[in-house]
Amino acid sequence: MILTVFKLLGCIALLMYGMKVMSEALQKMAGPGLRHILGAMTTNRFTGVLTGMLVCVAVQSSAATTVMAVSFVNAALLTLSQAISVIMGANIGTTLSAWIMSAGFSFNITNLVWPVFLVAVVLIQFRKHRYLGDFLFGLSFMFFALGTLNATGHEMDLAHNEGVVNFFASFDSGNYLTILLFILIGGLLTMMAQSSAALMAITMVLCTSGVLTIYQGIALVMGENIGTTITANIAALSANTQARRAALAHLVFNVVGVLWMLAVFYPFVNAACHLVGVDPHADTQSAARLSFVLATFHTMFNVTNTAILIWFIPQLEKLVSKLIPQKAGDEGFKLQYIQSGIMKTPEIAVLQAQKETELFADRMRQMFADVRELYAITDAEAFAKKAARIKEMEEMSDRLESEIGSYLAQVGNAHLSDDTKRKVRALLREVSELESIGDSLFNLSRTMERKLGQKAAFTADQEKGIADMFSLLDKAMENMELVLKGEGEHEVSQQLENQIDSLRNSLRAKNTEDVDEGVYSFAVGTIFIDLVRECEKCGDYVINVVEAKMGKRDNEQETGSLQLDLSQKTASVDGVALDLTKTEFELLNLLSSNPGRIFSRSELLDLVWPKDVIVGERVVDVNIRRIRAKLGSEANHIRTRAGYGYYYE
Repeated sequence: MILTVFKLLGCIALLMYGMKVMSEALQKMAGPGLRHILGAMTTNRFTGVLTGMLVCVAVQSSAATTVMAVSFVNAALLTLSQAISVIMGANIGTTLSAWIMSAGFSFNITNLVWPVFLVAVVLIQFRKHRYLGDFLFGLSFMFFALGTLNATGHEMDLAHNEGVVNFFASFDSGNYLTILLFILIGGLLTMMAQSSAALMAITMVLCTSGVLTIYQGIALVMGENIGTTITANIAALSANTQARRAALAHLVFNVVGVLWMLAVFYPFVNAACHLVGVDPHADTQSAARLSFVLATFHTMFNVTNTAILIWFIPQLEKLVSKLIPQKAGDEGFKLQYIQSGIMKTPEIAVLQAQKETELFADRMRQMFADVRELYAITDAEAFAKKAARIKEMEEMSDRLESEIGSYLAQVGNAHLSDDTKRKVRALLREVSELESIGDSLFNLSRTMERKLGQKAAFTADQEKGIADMFSLLDKAMENMELVLKGEGEHEVSQQLENQIDSLRNSLRAKNTEDVDEGVYSFAVGTIFIDLVRECEKCGDYVINVVEAKMGKRDNEQETGSLQLDLSQKTASVDGVALDLTKTEFELLNLLSSNPGRIFSRSELLDLVWPKDVIVGERVVDVNIRRIRAKLGSEANHIRTRAGYGYYYE
């Protein structure tokens, strides 16, 4: 008996694993398409429901779809009302899983999964169609688990176990207290298992074994509908107010559905049984048809609940807004879009990091505005106050780089596509360059502090030169923000960068001439040229952000000798080609694209090596040694952080 119980639990575990693999593979195949659908097809409540239903059918997980909707609310890409309609649609889409399980309980499909397993493994090994292979692999696991679960249910022969039968028979199915109790049990078990699919499978086993009456089984299904909402609510705990409201709306929607269903419970269940051709009061029941009764009820309940409550979305939105009020300072100066608790898929995670990076850029432009104001301040007290704010913003930029970088490192723990890996690398470089902008702006403020302390007075030409430099830098940062949002042009940034370089050269030449002619002192000239150089340096960081976003970058590294051709995936030092493997090139590219950023060995494994290649951290050390040997005199740019990882200096 103990062996049979473990076999049952193992089948449930296989079922959950199979559905997880299948769901993740579908999400990877859909990729950005899911984001496009959710963002573009929610123009009204009806298209929102349709969108939620289609996405849920596509990814085979209502929890994943709901968490997606909550994530989009958190990222301000969906309104609360749009998210509620998507969640309603997801409740309909998830009923497909019950029908798939019903099919698994109706006939023995275990023998059919072996050829599918074979095809799946072949596709995974060929890699070109590995996501399709992952999907078939998960589907095979799911059907294998269902077939084994069905067989285990018959093997347990619970219908002839007097103790089990008497226990469930002690509950009067015609009593509402019994129905309420089973709803509570179904909800609690689903909350603990975090999988309504697993509980649905157990319910089908108990019903088809003759242990549970159809009324008790359906009461469990109703409880599972409530219990499954816990996933999104847990995910939203660390999210913003609107995201928490969206998750709560899912719970309220399902609870309201269960409440009105209780008023018409027996007639509604009898109608579902009638559609399948089952008499709920008969002494003997067809096991195959009982599983279809559960699937039929599940679909009828969710479709009817959505059809009723879709007209009350505004009222539902007001209710959850009252239950979760906006707290003072809730949307304050902090990460707005990244919430580690709701990272469900790499696509959503990259989107959240991208939105956070856009906000990072906006904050750096605000910091530049403060620096420009600081330059015009002559009162020592007012200057100190503004300078302190700039220092706080520089420290904030350090934290932002660290937190966004850490979040992207978590993304690396997932099975990433090549496209997503490129996005992660680009974002890592973007946040690194944005942090450098913060450092540069802080350096400008310190130079201005020297100017004020030494009472250095600039000539009219110097003031005009600084004003022109500030103006160009402001335009460059404005276009950088547009590029990050997908609206700017790389050519504009390049033109502004050339203008900044040209202005720096002319101002430097004029400064040398004026100092030599005694127009102003060497000390004043030094402060002036330090401001000019720092502005030009800040402009370099701005163009670096743009190039990282556009998939472009300067061939010349900081050493001036290392060159990388990203299109051909080749590298050279002083024009001499390096014989790098693909892995060595990707590793060198990642390090050199993020100068100063320390990567742990595990991070490098996640970002460079495919997930289906099983290697240890030692392989990172081996590849670094090979790269250093091939770099020759440039090898010292790759530094080691003892016991941790590597960085490019």
